[in-house]
Amino acid sequence: MSNINLIDSFQEFKDFKNIDRPTVISVLEEVFRSMIRKKFGTDENCDVIVNPDNGDLEIWRTRKVMEDGFSEDDDLEIELAEARQTDADLEVGDEFIEQITLESFGRRAILAARQTLVSKILELEKDEIFRKYKDRTGEIVTGEVYQVWKKETLVLDDEGNELILPKTEQIPADYFKKGDTVRAVILSVDMVNSSPKIIISRTAPEFLQRLFEMEVPEIFDGLITIKKIVREPGERAKVAVESYDDRIDPVGACVGMKGSRIHGIVRELKNENIDVINYTNNISLYIQRALSPARITTIKLDDEEKRAAVYLKPDQVSLAIGRGGHNIKLAGKLTGYEIDVYRESEEDEEDVDIEEFADEIDSWIIDEFKRIGLDTAKSILALSTDELIKRTDLEESTVKEVLNILKAEFE
Repeated sequence: MSNINLIDSFQEFKDFKNIDRPTVISVLEEVFRSMIRKKFGTDENCDVIVNPDNGDLEIWRTRKVMEDGFSEDDDLEIELAEARQTDADLEVGDEFIEQITLESFGRRAILAARQTLVSKILELEKDEIFRKYKDRTGEIVTGEVYQVWKKETLVLDDEGNELILPKTEQIPADYFKKGDTVRAVILSVDMVNSSPKIIISRTAPEFLQRLFEMEVPEIFDGLITIKKIVREPGERAKVAVESYDDRIDPVGACVGMKGSRIHGIVRELKNENIDVINYTNNISLYIQRALSPARITTIKLDDEEKRAAVYLKPDQVSLAIGRGGHNIKLAGKLTGYEIDVYRESEEDEEDVDIEEFADEIDSWIIDEFKRIGLDTAKSILALSTDELIKRTDLEESTVKEVLNILKAEFE
């Protein structure tokens, strides 16, 4: 037969799709066995041999030699006279072995075989990508931005596999252009229309966890455990950590000397504020730590309703709530408690930070009072209207309006 090297004819396809040679050979053998079944009715008496070194294909067919006129199945048997045309020494009962040439299948059958092989290898490649990434769910992957659309970004990994980064899984400050390198965590892998769809995410808590594992050796080695992570992507994150070794400070290890370890993570997350706190089974203490950087004066728990009432000094309320309410929201998610914040009210000692009135008093007016050292409501009310006009650059009407707002707070 002519030396048609089918394996090498698919070499460029194999290299691009990263299918190993034994798999190609196995698929090729199955394709030709299918051709044999179509041509001869059965492949039980045929051997398909593919040389793994050079890709040469050989097909050998074995039939039993029968007396002339006694052959009932030409696919499995051959009459003696016909067999002796090839080998004169054959006798009845011997095995007649012949080599089947590719040409005998016909050009159309060979082209169909090639098309079938390509189709099967494509399916194998898709299955291989699916299995590979399904096992890696939750891991960090690095890829290159190939195309940016309105609702998602297409990222290619080192092997050219397509990864989808939806807009909903991007940090609000993320901005990508073609050629940029992107790090994200593999969020989900599904088969859609027989093709693997790999979704990656930069907003999932798992992404932050993997970044910590990469930056903090103690977490990677299991000396420090991340108990829980909650995030408002791009704004704030809270990470509860615990160490089973008393000699290791889990918070200090995660932050690093002068913040060396956490700085890289913060940069990757577009300057997301990250609070690392010590985990504890003491719910009261856990909530206090979760509301960091605010300092709590008193806390009352309702374990049945999973609610916590926290009382703080006036200057700590805004810290507890945080910009946009992110701090208190994340503290609630971290601890599993609904947190209600109350200003501590003590007779004759209550005072309110001037910043608390930002929704009623213009910021430039507040800054003017703070410039002369008046940063609480009572410190301003302690002075007369004339004294306030004299010490600030404010008009009388403005000062009186501010005093009315502040008095109303205490009334």
